[in-house]
Amino acid sequence: MGLPVLGILTLYLNDNGALEERPIYQRMTLAGKKIGLDVFVFTPSDVNYKQNRIHAHVYNTATKSWSRKWSSFPHMIYDRCRIQRSHRFEQLLHFRKQYGHLTFLNRVLRNKWTVYKTMRKDERFRANLPHTRMYESQKDLTDMIRKYPLVYLKPINGTGGRGILRIEKNQDGTYLIQGRDQSRRIISPVRVPLSALHSRLASWNLKGNRYLVQQGIQLKLSNGRVHDYRMLVQKNGSGAWEVTGCAGRIGAPRSITSNLHGGGEAVTMKALLERWIGKEDSIEKIMRTAEELGVQTSSFLEQSYGRLCELALDLAIDRKGHIWLLEVNPKPAREVFIQAGEKETYRRAIEKPLEYALWLYNQKKLRKEKAATREETNPDT
Repeated sequence: MGLPVLGILTLYLNDNGALEERPIYQRMTLAGKKIGLDVFVFTPSDVNYKQNRIHAHVYNTATKSWSRKWSSFPHMIYDRCRIQRSHRFEQLLHFRKQYGHLTFLNRVLRNKWTVYKTMRKDERFRANLPHTRMYESQKDLTDMIRKYPLVYLKPINGTGGRGILRIEKNQDGTYLIQGRDQSRRIISPVRVPLSALHSRLASWNLKGNRYLVQQGIQLKLSNGRVHDYRMLVQKNGSGAWEVTGCAGRIGAPRSITSNLHGGGEAVTMKALLERWIGKEDSIEKIMRTAEELGVQTSSFLEQSYGRLCELALDLAIDRKGHIWLLEVNPKPAREVFIQAGEKETYRRAIEKPLEYALWLYNQKKLRKEKAATREETNPDT
């Protein structure tokens, strides 16, 4: 009898067949082999729907090379597909509809607005959620900038800091607009009066592109660079949620976001809190509270949307030490930990989904065995 098989579901980045996280998949294949789990990678376009077979990407750990191999469907699927505007994403939607009955480690999480509204219903999280509104008309932005001196405009499905705008009220009554375009390029900052604000933003088509308006938290360090924290919460080999790690991120100069892809840098959470908060006893309390929030959030969202295996939480911590949940990412990268020098956390971040997959497989196998035993014991029931 062969080993249990985990199929990593991803999307090609382009029509030339490039895979985004191939180095990560290599490490996962090697780590899976050590615990008795076979791993292969595939995309929806690699599936033969008539034969229910997959033309999989397989990494050979001995020769350190990739090859293609026709395989039957895996026992479990680890969905790493991120949203992209392409026909490849349409293929993904078709695949999920066709094979939604299979065992997925992680179901689809909803968009930022739906997640926000869901979490707002639970009083445990309300104090940690920045006030957020869907942009449906100019009034939504006007109301928010009158209430808060700083707001962010975010695409409802955006990732990696693309298309985000920061609007801050100046002492002279004008508004400073900063941000990044859809290619993550930093746009030139501009100051405008309130009367010209909406016309200046017209080219962004905020309603058509489905934007959110979010209360901003002041997060500039003494050098003027913004910062936040990326927390990774994962299921372990016993099926329980736990925090794998949390690292600080410092944005590039002139950047309104801290994303590493946008030129940001990573440091340990403790080192960044020492710069920002200073007090040792306060730092320890903040870190404990953040971990509790991370586990509670992950457990709650799983109850709300179905099985999940990992989530990344983007956290902001203000000068008073209050923790704000800015965003939840269901397809987290792990590079923040290696860049922060936390090699052990990075290793665990790669291994945990595999350990959880094996646990899930064994649980399913155990249930089948128990059902078969009951049937043998009570053949007439």
